[in-house]
Amino acid sequence: MQEDRASSEALLFPGQGAQFSGMGKDWCEAFPTARATFEEADEVLGFALTAACWDDGEQVNRTDIAQPGILVTSAAIVRVLRERGLDTTRAPLVAGLSLGEYTALWAAGSLELADAVRLVRLRGEAMQDASEACPSSMLALTGADEDQAKALAEVGSTRGICAVANINAPGQIILSGELAALDAVEAVAKEHGVRRTRRLVVAGGFHSECMRPAADRLESALSEVEIRPPEVPFASNVVGAEVSDPDEIRAMLARQVCSPVLWEKTMRGALERGIRGFLEPGPGKVLAGLLGRVDREATVRSAATPEDLRGA
Repeated sequence: MQEDRASSEALLFPGQGAQFSGMGKDWCEAFPTARATFEEADEVLGFALTAACWDDGEQVNRTDIAQPGILVTSAAIVRVLRERGLDTTRAPLVAGLSLGEYTALWAAGSLELADAVRLVRLRGEAMQDASEACPSSMLALTGADEDQAKALAEVGSTRGICAVANINAPGQIILSGELAALDAVEAVAKEHGVRRTRRLVVAGGFHSECMRPAADRLESALSEVEIRPPEVPFASNVVGAEVSDPDEIRAMLARQVCSPVLWEKTMRGALERGIRGFLEPGPGKVLAGLLGRVDREATVRSAATPEDLRGA
């Protein structure tokens, strides 16, 4: 079994930002299993998530639509891949970027899909509400290292909540905080050696104390959901390492809303274990790009569209 696992691919699941209008539609048109997965989610939620994801408007970019939509799209793809021979019980690791952790835990057998969908819908609603209560955003720092990012977060903190939110890859660090705090960061970023800053199109300051009300709501909901030990190793963004105890996983999921996403650390841990192959089932190819920055020798295969099936 260990030899089998060593030769298989780790599964990586995308988070918010990977969404686009029409995501999952091509899978549903090609595979009844994918269509059934979306219909299951519609029934669980009591509204047409499918229609919201496929609407030509901006619905899919709402936090409370994007989050369950990305999860369900990824789950639909995994189910199709399983039908075609993918044995997820042989994965050496599962991990997901922020929201993607819920998909990873479902793939690892820790969460039922219905529970994951409900939790992620509530998570999205709670984060949207927290964003409206605390005007905030996120700021990408191009070319910054961790020390520069922390120094700029201290500058921002003089004007309000400001923190390092994502350490995704070398040169790909994101700050999060109240609008006045991010204004202060932008004003001095070049003085700190940062080549460029860019405001992200998000509802608010995710992975910072701006989201504290959302974390509290999610913690309450998580206490009522069964979480089983994962059947394969699961790595948490909060600590950048493997977590297996259900109570610890529950605590990490609640903390994650306000804690920084340690994606680079998570990926380096996987590489140090000797994992060289990765599969990204879900909309977009964001994680493949990030891992390429961490280690150019790592192989990441995408399963974003039905056309990718041959490679995946």
